[in-house]
Amino acid sequence: MRFKITLNIDKHPFGNRLPFNYQYELSAVIYKILASADQAFAKWLHDNGFSADKKIFKLFSFSRLQIPQYRTEGNFMKILSDTADWYLSFLPERSTQEFIQGVFREQQFELENRQARIRCRVQSIEMLPLPQFTEQMSFRTLSPMCVTLKRENGTDEYVAPDHPMAKELIMQNLLDKYKAFTGNDFPEKDFAFDFKLTNQPRSSLITIKADTPQESKIRAFGCNFQLAAPIELMKICYDCGIGSKNSLGFGMVGTTKENNKQEN
Repeated sequence: MRFKITLNIDKHPFGNRLPFNYQYELSAVIYKILASADQAFAKWLHDNGFSADKKIFKLFSFSRLQIPQYRTEGNFMKILSDTADWYLSFLPERSTQEFIQGVFREQQFELENRQARIRCRVQSIEMLPLPQFTEQMSFRTLSPMCVTLKRENGTDEYVAPDHPMAKELIMQNLLDKYKAFTGNDFPEKDFAFDFKLTNQPRSSLITIKADTPQESKIRAFGCNFQLAAPIELMKICYDCGIGSKNSLGFGMVGTTKENNKQEN
């Protein structure tokens, strides 16, 4: 279930500069807005989420802000446009169309760090039609993809989508999300699965909780790719995102021109 939110950028209170690292702040906005309507659900989603084999999944994803015009100023962007588009995607559990549209309608929020701040107002929200799901589809990332390989000491290694282990890690992540949502292992054992890049991945180093004692950095990649998978896993990829850390603003995908339907 996917929504397109058009934001009005109110430049009068705080100006029009936004740090490039704003994914964590957008994630916090989602929890805050959900809590305004259903505090118990938002707290459960934040603290627990859906689990499978001791792994926790929040099962939603969101894009970076789609800003038509901006100018780069060091680590910041100076927003020249008056509006921006933002895409959110949820598996249809508690997140019904009426619930999400009602919660986000006419909301106002701020994105900021210690050096820059903007105010956003929700101008409109619409639910987008689903693409026609098939067992082979082409996608582009709407927020950079994070592929995580666990080291022997338990820490994460962020690998590129052209890493030899990437296809296996992406497949297992989708299977884990399926189990977290349904409570069951995926019924098929020997199914066709393939992940193939169709352009050169673009690396980004994203700072989470910048300028705080909890600051961390995540390596992620923007790219286009083709995916071959059962339709149930294709839907998980579209609704929840590809790779890990989706609820922090990583791995949202949109369909490309190779498919019959695509996002506007």
